[in-house]
Amino acid sequence: MKSIIKFAIVLMVTGLLASCEGYLDVNVDPNNPTAVTPDLVLPVGQYYTAAYHSTDRGLSHLGNMMMVNWSQSDGFSWYTDEFKYNVTSSFYSGVFNNTFANTLKQYQILYNLEDEKYVNYKAIAMIMKSFHYQLLVDCYGDVPYTEALGRSKEATPAYDDAQAIYEDLIVQINAAIDLIKNAPALAEVPGSDDAMFGGNMTNWIRFANTLKVRILTRQSDMSGRDSYITSELAAIASEGSGYITTDVGINPGYIPLNTGKQNPMWNSLGKDEGGTVTMSNNATCATDHILDFLSSTNDPRIDRLYEKPATGHLGVPQGLLDYDTPVADQYMPDKVSNIGPGILKSADMDAIIFTLAEHYFNLSELRQKTFITTGPSAQDLYESGITASFLYLGLDEEDAEDYYTQSKSLVGWSPSSNKLEAIITQKWIAVNGITAEQSWFDYSRTGYPSGVPIPLNYNATTDRPVRLFYPAGEYSSNGANVPTQPNAFTAKIFWAN
Repeated sequence: MKSIIKFAIVLMVTGLLASCEGYLDVNVDPNNPTAVTPDLVLPVGQYYTAAYHSTDRGLSHLGNMMMVNWSQSDGFSWYTDEFKYNVTSSFYSGVFNNTFANTLKQYQILYNLEDEKYVNYKAIAMIMKSFHYQLLVDCYGDVPYTEALGRSKEATPAYDDAQAIYEDLIVQINAAIDLIKNAPALAEVPGSDDAMFGGNMTNWIRFANTLKVRILTRQSDMSGRDSYITSELAAIASEGSGYITTDVGINPGYIPLNTGKQNPMWNSLGKDEGGTVTMSNNATCATDHILDFLSSTNDPRIDRLYEKPATGHLGVPQGLLDYDTPVADQYMPDKVSNIGPGILKSADMDAIIFTLAEHYFNLSELRQKTFITTGPSAQDLYESGITASFLYLGLDEEDAEDYYTQSKSLVGWSPSSNKLEAIITQKWIAVNGITAEQSWFDYSRTGYPSGVPIPLNYNATTDRPVRLFYPAGEYSSNGANVPTQPNAFTAKIFWAN
């Protein structure tokens, strides 16, 4: 609750500062406003981080559409662009625009703090900037980086090479860990203003290490990166703090039935502040593909990932339109499997930005590829990933064990001849509805999970997109620096080539 109040205060202050721009011409750095203290800025940045992932047409939403987790109920024209893969300069442009205009702007304020007592805030900012920049690179490739967050001084920032950004993210994360571990006694430690870890700086280091593993795993199929990946993993082991042990969520004090204070996913895809089911909830449902896969593998997560109608689970093929079938009415919202109770839990649920399940699958992949040679086996890590997914969705460890001990390929470890495919396939299920963009990136990198269909009525011969277009606003405001737009269907991000 305190963080919500702080969030409201800082929005008011920020609004006042913005309204005075050009009217009160004083010598104040707009990227480091002295009127706002770190404990007010941090929850705002985290609020934006949560919204970036979780809202309608947020990054996870995009992943759910690209990886054929979600489709459209009859009676709606909700996902026309997604079903046509209509990737243009306006398609999901908020991924770029909102990250730079809102989220990174807040963390940059913290990063610019020079007082030694704020080193913990600065370190958090470095970690969260790295978190967001990886996602930007994974969506766009080259993006503004070194000059990006000082537009008062550099209004037209240059675009940096995607791989160079990736390498500097590791440098920044390592530096952030050093700042935390060597913080002076006078350094302030966040408290309730930290909506992720409540000021537990050891958990921030663990999250930083976990983020490094994601960055390294993404590059694990590239040639010439083996020694780099191995040395960075060794540095994590030497640092000694370990990794996250729970799902990483943000909760600044979400309050049900309060305008602007509900969990952002619940608010846009569940029920609004008045308690009314949203249009997006009615419009969004499971695909036949995902339901068929879950059913064929006896996966009890099906009833947690998707709401089960009285008539039984029913999915809709992506791209199915009213005129495609004479019995379209069977796909009305009350007859199809909408987003389930394991995803839409409550209006005050945490906004998950990194699942423990994904982390276990990342470690399993690195272990299977022998980048990691000690500790739990690839199988143990794989099964831990499945278990973490079951627990998050409201099932238990026995349910998970009953599932992964089946003699089924892509479920049980031993029956799966292609271990990498099994790992990526199970990660696809685990991040479904939560951080589904990760499975889209994995698909571009590995081609797994296999057999993912493209929408009906999509007439091109290419597979799904592998990147987003730069937004139109960049061409009008920074046109001299925006790279020539790569092909959205064939020009993969550097780690997938």
